[in-house]
Amino acid sequence: MAKVEAIIGRINEAIMNFEKARAIDPYIVTYMDEYAMLLKAKSDHSKLNKLVHDLLNIDPARAEVFGALSVLWERKDDRWALAYAEKSLRIDDRHISGHIMKGNLYLSMNRPDAAVTAFRAAHELRPDLRSYQGLVRSYLALSKTKEAFYAAREAMKSMPLSAKALKLVGDVHAINSGGREKARRFYESALRTEPSYLGAALALAELHVVDGRNGDAVSLLERYLKDWADDSLHIKLAQVFAATNMLSEALSHYQSALRLNPQNEAAKKGLDRLEKQMKRLDPDVPDEDEENEVVDADGDQEEAELI
Repeated sequence: MAKVEAIIGRINEAIMNFEKARAIDPYIVTYMDEYAMLLKAKSDHSKLNKLVHDLLNIDPARAEVFGALSVLWERKDDRWALAYAEKSLRIDDRHISGHIMKGNLYLSMNRPDAAVTAFRAAHELRPDLRSYQGLVRSYLALSKTKEAFYAAREAMKSMPLSAKALKLVGDVHAINSGGREKARRFYESALRTEPSYLGAALALAELHVVDGRNGDAVSLLERYLKDWADDSLHIKLAQVFAATNMLSEALSHYQSALRLNPQNEAAKKGLDRLEKQMKRLDPDVPDEDEENEVVDADGDQEEAELI
């Protein structure tokens, strides 16, 4: 049950059933990297750490264990995370979640072409929501709108009752100004289908901001604060508050985002920009240190294997 719920994006239900399975059998390893992905999505880092610790003590040679390690290290170091994902695939090259993790990591490393290859590999083994999401994000990053739209439409046809699939179609429409109204309708449809879907709420809030409806964006996002401990939610609220010159509120949300995820670069940059605004400095003028910083393009690269 948990596996199926994870595939179709029902995160809370999947987590509950994975926890029930572990309560019955604490030594279960099957699908535990899928569970790790869900814990990361919910920013439940303490449970994720404990899960990986337990799996390493149970059977450190399983593909699922290296998949879970990859999820854990994604917050800390993309290179280590990618190495663990590749290790899981060396153990089992048909391990779908390993391909999904590789795709997500390549996207975070700004390598969408490599991400497409990883998501296609997962998709060919068994299409699911995550491979569709990955393909759409990768194609959009490559400015391949037609391919992104085809993948999103295929997801919606395969899962007509899925709020996540509806959002994917909205994401493709949202990339150009002429499609924003269609995007809004798809996001609102996704939220009617699944009112608790934070991803659709964040996307709809972004459209509100683009259209100058900052108050609507704040009202929408604040409804999710009590149920979601999510750094992206706090970052979006901080950005909206900063844009409306409510700087103390913006500061509070950037700090909340960093408490949840100290490695979040968007929160660090946003906080740095906000602090300049609060000191009445121009946030678009680089610091003196940044101006004098010299990047050694020929610097040594670490060649040692990570694992």
